[in-house]
Amino acid sequence: MPNYTQDRLSAIDAALLLIDHQAGIMQLVHDYGPAEFRSNVLALAKVGLAFGLPTILSSSYETGPNGPIIPELLALFPDAPVIRRPGQISAWDNSDFVDAVKATGRRKLIMAGVTTDVCLAFPAMQAAAEGYQVYGVIDASGAHDFATQSMAVQRLVAHGVTPVTWLMVAAELQRDWREPTAEATARVFHEHLLNYGMLIDGHAASQGGAA
Repeated sequence: MPNYTQDRLSAIDAALLLIDHQAGIMQLVHDYGPAEFRSNVLALAKVGLAFGLPTILSSSYETGPNGPIIPELLALFPDAPVIRRPGQISAWDNSDFVDAVKATGRRKLIMAGVTTDVCLAFPAMQAAAEGYQVYGVIDASGAHDFATQSMAVQRLVAHGVTPVTWLMVAAELQRDWREPTAEATARVFHEHLLNYGMLIDGHAASQGGAA
């Protein structure tokens, strides 16, 4: 049985992998609205920045209809490795991608792919088979419909991948609001978690300050 106390994410043992969040493929996601899905992806990326996680970006066949990686991700990670795969559907089938993951020295992988059933599932299951502890961020991954998303998550779990959301990742990394990353984490919540943002604004107004 998994031991949560031993397996908790921390900024010193995890890496962030963002796979195929490309302008063309993003249009295949229908279980989230376009604005909500983009927001979820950027929220996860900003969590990675807040905690200084080694981050790898990857794309598949950018010169075709898949299109380029969305510009916001590239702007957030100007120095991160960007593995532009010439044709492999699974990022884990690309040796440059696997080498970049190994170079991080991290054994816990926080992974999101633009489509849960393919772009996330294939490399996540392969990484898990190689002994990595993989966390699949389901709300920063999407699907054509809810049935596909559900089946993909079930398959991931069956192969040892832990499904999470970007908020779960953020809270698990933060652990304690007295930690120095609290301001950056709260900023991500304010920008990408609308209800929490209003909560922060309301509290700030009651204290006579700014959010």
